[in-house]
Amino acid sequence: MKFTPEHKALRKTVRDFVEKELNPYIDEWEEAGEYPIHEVFKKLGNLGLLGIQKPEEYGGMGLDYSYNLVAAEEFGRTLCGGVPLSIGVQTDMCTPAIARFGSDELKRDFLAPAIAGDMVGCIGVSEVGAGSDVAGLKTTAKKDGDDYIINGSKMWITNSPKADFICLLANTSDDKPHKNKSLIVVPMNSPGISFSNHLNKLGMRSTETAQVFFDDVRVPQRNRIGAEGTGFMMQMMQFQEERMWAAANMILALEGCVEKTIEYCRERKTFGQPLIDNQVIHFRFAELQTEIEALRALTYEACELHVNGKDATRLASMAKLKAGRLGREVTDSCLQYWGGMGYMWDNPLSRAYRDVRLASIGGGADEIMLGIICKMMGTLPGKRKD
Repeated sequence: MKFTPEHKALRKTVRDFVEKELNPYIDEWEEAGEYPIHEVFKKLGNLGLLGIQKPEEYGGMGLDYSYNLVAAEEFGRTLCGGVPLSIGVQTDMCTPAIARFGSDELKRDFLAPAIAGDMVGCIGVSEVGAGSDVAGLKTTAKKDGDDYIINGSKMWITNSPKADFICLLANTSDDKPHKNKSLIVVPMNSPGISFSNHLNKLGMRSTETAQVFFDDVRVPQRNRIGAEGTGFMMQMMQFQEERMWAAANMILALEGCVEKTIEYCRERKTFGQPLIDNQVIHFRFAELQTEIEALRALTYEACELHVNGKDATRLASMAKLKAGRLGREVTDSCLQYWGGMGYMWDNPLSRAYRDVRLASIGGGADEIMLGIICKMMGTLPGKRKD
C-alpha cells in the first residue's frame, strides 16, 4: 500500500495528539477507571479525527479507509489499550452504518455531532448470551404506532455510561435470525434505560464499560437505520472495518512493547552482563519484530482490497486473528524479560499483557475468525471451494 504526503501528514497529526493529549494522563486515567471522554473527543473532533472517512457534508474529511487505518495505527502509540478502543468505537463501530445507510435526519442529528466530538456513541450488539453469536441476540424492538418499544439488555458496552446514543441491534420481527434484526439509533437519555455498575475488567481499565438495560424504551421508527430486517447485514459489513481497525491498532502498540523491552534489557544486568547480550534474547526480538511486520503487511493488503472495492472479509478476518494471537505472544515474551518487574501491575508490559487479551475476544472471537476463514477456503465439512 502506497502512502501519500497526505497520509503522512495525518499520521503526524495523530502521533502529536497521542503524545500531547493522551499519554501524559494515561496513568491517572487507568487508576481512575475512566477518562474525560467528552473533552478528549471534542479535541479529536476539532482536528477532524473522528470523521476521516465520513461524508464531508456532515463534517467528515471524505477520505478513503486507508487514511482511517493510518490513524488507527498511530493511536496504537497510546500507553494503554482502553482509550484507543474507546475512540475506535466512535469511528469504526457505532457510526459507519449511520454514514452508509442512515437517513439525512439521522446523519444530521447523530453522525454530524459524533464527527464534531459533540456526541459520544456506543455500539449495542453483544449480550450475556450472544457475544460472537450475533444471530442469537434476544433484545426486541416491537412496533407501537410510529414507535418501537425496546426491551432487553446489552453487555460489555464500551463508552456506554457517558454515551449520548447507542447504535442498537435488536430483533424487530419473528423472521429468521439473519433477517429479523434492525439497527436503531437510541438516545441514551431515553426513559427506561439504566446501567449496571462499571464492569471490573481484566484490562482496558481507562474505558467505562457497563451492561445496559432497556425497559419499555420508546424511540421513533424513523431512528431505524435503513430498511427493517437489514441490521444483521449492516453489522456484518461494519465488522470488517472494525476488524481491520483492531489489527492496525495493534501494530505500533506491539512495536512499542518490543522497543521498551530492548531498552530495559540493555540496562538490566545479570551475571555481569546486560540481558540483551544473550543470543536467545536478541534473537527472540528479531522473531517478534518479523511477526509484527507480517501483521502489518497482512493488514495493509486487506485495507488495499477494501479501498479498491473488493471483498476483504477473508484477509480482514486473518488480520484480526493474527493480531489477537500475536498480541499475546509479544506481550508474554517481553514481560518474561522484565522478570519480577514485569509482574507489577503498573509495569507497561503488564498493562499491555492485560489489554491485548481482548483482541482475541471482542469484535468476533478467534474461533469465529477461523470459521470465516475456513468457510472462504472451502474447507468446512460439505463445502467446496468453487
